[in-house]
Amino acid sequence: MQPTHLIADTICRTVELGLTITDAAIDEHFTWIDCQPVQHDPACRRCGEPGRLRDHVTRVLTDLPITGHPVRLRVRVPRFTCDNDACSATIYRQSLPGAADDGTSTTGRVTRWILQRLAIDKMSISAVAKSLGIGWDLTNDLALSAVSDLVYDQPGHLAGVRYLGVDEHKWKHCRGQGDASFVTVIVDLTPVIDGTGPARLLDMVPGRSAAALETWLDRQEPNFRSRIQRIALDGFAGYHRAAADAIPQARTVMDPFHVVHLAAEKMNLCRQRVQQETKGHRGRSGDPLYGIRRLLLTRSDLLTDKQKIRLQAALAAEDAHVAVEVVHQIYQELIDAYEHEDRRAGKIMMFKLLKRIHTDVPSGLPELAQLGRSLWKRRHEILAYFDTNLSNGPVEAMNGRLEHLRGIALGFRNLTHYILRSLIHSGQLHERINAL
Repeated sequence: MQPTHLIADTICRTVELGLTITDAAIDEHFTWIDCQPVQHDPACRRCGEPGRLRDHVTRVLTDLPITGHPVRLRVRVPRFTCDNDACSATIYRQSLPGAADDGTSTTGRVTRWILQRLAIDKMSISAVAKSLGIGWDLTNDLALSAVSDLVYDQPGHLAGVRYLGVDEHKWKHCRGQGDASFVTVIVDLTPVIDGTGPARLLDMVPGRSAAALETWLDRQEPNFRSRIQRIALDGFAGYHRAAADAIPQARTVMDPFHVVHLAAEKMNLCRQRVQQETKGHRGRSGDPLYGIRRLLLTRSDLLTDKQKIRLQAALAAEDAHVAVEVVHQIYQELIDAYEHEDRRAGKIMMFKLLKRIHTDVPSGLPELAQLGRSLWKRRHEILAYFDTNLSNGPVEAMNGRLEHLRGIALGFRNLTHYILRSLIHSGQLHERINAL
């Protein structure tokens, strides 16, 4: 039969810490585990000479919870007296390199456990702190310090990045508190294009301007900037200007989501204008155009026969509705070009469509004319999608995950904390966390 302390060491995995269990107790708050170092090391940390045993002191460390209860390790640490007259040390205690750094109150594996719970289980800081029986501030400090080292102090964090996605993100919805309400989100799309995994969050920069993106790019090493081949952006001119200045060799791509969304906005504006001109009021129940407002935004192939009949009847109800019908047709042609099975044919369709709505828009369609001018300015970025298949869709999905994080945390007040927590949540750091 094995000794009891060996069984306990195996269950609690204290051997990983270089400790062995000698006793245990429980109270209403914690499980207390008494232990001592496996190895006796009297070497002085300054001169290296072996010292003389003086006494023992108890060092209390927070460790991983057991069966859902917070754990405290009471480590009986030997203290020594250095007999070397040339050494400045007089009394010192044995270090516990396998368990915890000097001066810390938690074992080294606690930090890894915290990051795993935040990144994998999507737990809140308060829930993790309660599981460990420590304060919110300490839990948060351990997590943020560790992820800062994993991201900003690791030279390989940006290795292999060839495709970038950039978008804005509103991280707080209240005024004041000094920080900008928007941040610029920078995402690595290389795993998506290569088919090796999901997109990963690289960083977030305060503000949503050309200066914000250009400053971040300028801070990176020249080798990183020279590797960037494509960058997916929305229609914001500031990001396009920053990319052209900082990474001129990279081809900018305006993704389909923003192009179709812009066309949908113009179609809605046209519908609202015609509604006012024909009815003299905003859309109401029973108005033909108001009744089909959602059908107009749906791709034609997805409509049922009944919905198609209803849509055509509403558009044919009055002669003035022909303006909405024309813009709706352009909207559907945009979608068809993007969805074409042959990308080359889709690119040709898109170019012809952009040219047509730029030069051949009849009078009385100001919304379509404005759409034509806007898309023609970005024609090179729009057509680049068909050559690269690069889209900002994963970046929009990243925004959704960040919204989920804000819900878990019930909001943030500190932008630095928000950025680091976002990197834990969406930075694909699992392998690095497990290696801690």
